[in-house]
Amino acid sequence: MRRTGFTVIELIIVVSILALLLAILSPALRNSKEHAKAVKCAHNIKQLILAFSAYGNTNNSLPYGFNNQQLIMPKGGYAGNPRYDKIGWWWFNFIGGIYEDWQGEKSILWCPSNRLKDPVFSGNMLCGNYGVNQSLFKSAPDSISRPEFSGTPVRLENIRNPGETLLIADAGYSLINWWHVTEYPAGRLNSGRFEDCSYIPGLTVNRKKEIWQGMEYDAVYGRHLNKKINAGFADGHLESLSADSVFVDKLNDGYTNRIPLWGSM
Repeated sequence: MRRTGFTVIELIIVVSILALLLAILSPALRNSKEHAKAVKCAHNIKQLILAFSAYGNTNNSLPYGFNNQQLIMPKGGYAGNPRYDKIGWWWFNFIGGIYEDWQGEKSILWCPSNRLKDPVFSGNMLCGNYGVNQSLFKSAPDSISRPEFSGTPVRLENIRNPGETLLIADAGYSLINWWHVTEYPAGRLNSGRFEDCSYIPGLTVNRKKEIWQGMEYDAVYGRHLNKKINAGFADGHLESLSADSVFVDKLNDGYTNRIPLWGSM
């Protein structure tokens, strides 16, 4: 009699081969998907850098990182969770059209590799996306900000080393500064606001820091392959950097890498 089907042994062999192929291909497919997300993330940051440049050309400075002195509500409403975030205008509210027209995960304000799945962060674009350097994008003087990061935002042309000065990067919060990337901050953090738990994803020192619940995976394991971050600089160029390359180490009474990387002048 002619055989019309597979034997049990043949089926086992076929299934085993398929399982082996799947096991071999899955990491490659997963890496390809993550790479595509990183490329989209880099595109988002590049678009934001161009928007900052356009704003600077019109207003002779970068926008405020945060300003609660505006008398009207920004178009699209206030961003954030009033329980954990300050209420006011953030840097993206000053760049016309970006916030009000493109809210949601398709916005250039949202990192496609955002890993914050806890419901407390749902819809909060301040968390788990991009952060601007507070040494450049200063907060308005009465915006409950630390003196070092309070005042008038800088002018791009006044930055002495623009090719080495960080403008914007993947971050745990919409504001990021050198206090967040050192093991020994210059002052007390963790005031009960998301802002004080900001971080650079994948930074090794994050394992030792108090990270907001729900942010730990993003903070410790990183957002992109090999714990890389996308970072935009004040001269307009974009780089894919190792998270640890932006770490600020304390040496005696001073810090390394604070200027020009995290400095403003």
